[in-house]
Amino acid sequence: MEAALVWRPDLASYDFGGSHPLDPVRVTLSVSLMRDYGVPPSDAVLSPRPARDDVLELVHDAGYVAAVKEASAQPDRFHPRMGLGTTDDPVFRGMHEASALVCGASAAALSAVVEERCLRAFSPAGGLHHAHRARAAGFCVYNDPAVAIAAVREQHPGLRVLYVDIDGHHGDGVQEAFYDSPEVMTISLHETGAFLFPGTGFSDEIGEGAGTGYAANVPLPPWADDECYRLAFDGVVVPLADAFRPAVVVAQLGVDAHHSDPLTQLGLSLPGYRWLVRRIVGLADGLCRGRLCALGGGGYSARTVVPRAWAWVMAELLGVDVPEELPETWRAQVRAFGEEPPATLGADDAFELPHARRQQVVEKTRAAVRETRAAVFPHLGLTP
Repeated sequence: MEAALVWRPDLASYDFGGSHPLDPVRVTLSVSLMRDYGVPPSDAVLSPRPARDDVLELVHDAGYVAAVKEASAQPDRFHPRMGLGTTDDPVFRGMHEASALVCGASAAALSAVVEERCLRAFSPAGGLHHAHRARAAGFCVYNDPAVAIAAVREQHPGLRVLYVDIDGHHGDGVQEAFYDSPEVMTISLHETGAFLFPGTGFSDEIGEGAGTGYAANVPLPPWADDECYRLAFDGVVVPLADAFRPAVVVAQLGVDAHHSDPLTQLGLSLPGYRWLVRRIVGLADGLCRGRLCALGGGGYSARTVVPRAWAWVMAELLGVDVPEELPETWRAQVRAFGEEPPATLGADDAFELPHARRQQVVEKTRAAVRETRAAVFPHLGLTP
């Protein structure tokens, strides 16, 4: 099949509850909009299983997995540790099962692509890229992108994986998991850690040992807009991908770089986001016969922006057009949450900085691109 959606309703059980920013409604409304549009067809939906402990432990320490299980079984008695039980990562009953299912969904998506059961796959509940080997962080209990990559590489030794992360926050946990590997290249475009969680992702983070040169980061200045992302993508991602020649691309497609997002201070528009996704699809088409595994990620305009972005991603992966006019059935669902939805898929409020300020942002972006190229490119035989 051209592309598959990896989904089952209980993926929405990854839910920290209350007023936590990571609201699972961003995923359920996304899937609902996909279904209203008829993408993908019902025979292109894959139902995943939870990742087994031995798969989780390809990335996470066994003691950490045990702590997650303890918190999951008795959240009221759990003593906070290992990043669990914090404001960012509160514990909840069933947390292990929900987190393992997210990992299983992303692993199923990547496996389906690598084993050529589909050309592309999308796991919108995935993209939880901040979890570390023995620590939860940034709304992430287990690191499903890293688990998926490690699992498929165990089945296919030597597989070269390109991981591209366009989330507003640095993909620190995935970078950490493969920091010494020359067979997994991680590239992250994100708001600079000088101002934003997790405080990492600077241009001098380039890998270590045999993996030197196989991690790349472009820390973007606040209010970086569509032009800034084009500069970063064409100046860093494209040449590194060409040099690396991956067998498959894994893309974390968080939407929190959008200018409306409450947790970042970036200036990407929905048309700019679409441009980035199309460029990633084009990379996969040109370098690895189209093999692409897409994951969700951040995005905290959860009811009006993220679902439209991810429904459009699914249509793009399938290579089909969907109407710009949003289905009234879906708009009614959004209204039930007390918000007024836009009328069209691509509607976006104008975002524009004063000219002099915008030029400063663009120049800071050019400088960040130069710094990243200077730090990484020589290690791969490229001219900065």
